Amino acid sequence: MRPSAVVVGGSSGIGYETCVRLVNRGWAVTNISRTACNNAKVVNICADVAHGTEAAEAIRSSAERHGLSALIYCAGYSMAAPIEHARESDYKYLFEVNFFGALRAMQAAIPHMKKKGGKIVLVGSLGGDVPILFDAFYSSSKAALEMLAREANAELNRYNIRVTAVLPGGTATNFSFKRKVYTEEENGAYSRSVNRAVAALANMEQSGMKPSRVAEDIYKTLMSDRPPIIKTCGAMNTAKRLATRMMPEKLTLYIDERMFHQ
Repeated sequence: MRPSAVVVGGSSGIGYETCVRLVNRGWAVTNISRTACNNAKVVNICADVAHGTEAAEAIRSSAERHGLSALIYCAGYSMAAPIEHARESDYKYLFEVNFFGALRAMQAAIPHMKKKGGKIVLVGSLGGDVPILFDAFYSSSKAALEMLAREANAELNRYNIRVTAVLPGGTATNFSFKRKVYTEEENGAYSRSVNRAVAALANMEQSGMKPSRVAEDIYKTLMSDRPPIIKTCGAMNTAKRLATRMMPEKLTLYIDERMFHQ
């Protein structure tokens, strides 16, 4: 029986490239997202990860039909806004997509994986280690995913379930253009700084890694007998993450501010 995977958020970007790699290498793949993955070999289930148990029910349904060797959570949302002016409805929605959706997906997948083991990949971000100016809630949610991966490994090791947080740096996808950006009126005195940070971030993303490169790292993680708990994509991003952990916190924040033209 061929291995089976559920990809949450596989309609575009990293998720789409992951679906393509898996089906091309003989996997049975189900995509769960609001928009269908346009690869003919992928089974699509329409669900919104931010709306209660929709995605979790879809995962359970797919697992019962096709089995479940791997879960890859790629869904993500970003908003550029000052902490002072951020609306509760916006940052709650962000955490629903980026963190709580991942948690519910894991809770749906784990009972099926406990029978034969499995792999879970959570697509985090280097921004979970290094703050992204005026995208505090995105960075916070991705940091939470890293800790979730660490804790889940400790709990699920006995069932041969391995959990990895994969951390891309800037990646050239349409995600840059889907980011919710507050207006000048909403940003108030921060407006100029927010606009500069958003432009710098988009430039960093669009000049960064290809999503296919990140997808390849995800595939290698799924195929590893002993996958890492935290996997940074690319040698340069790995060096950046290591450097930020070795540098004094104030120096890291200074470089971060300069990076985003503050």
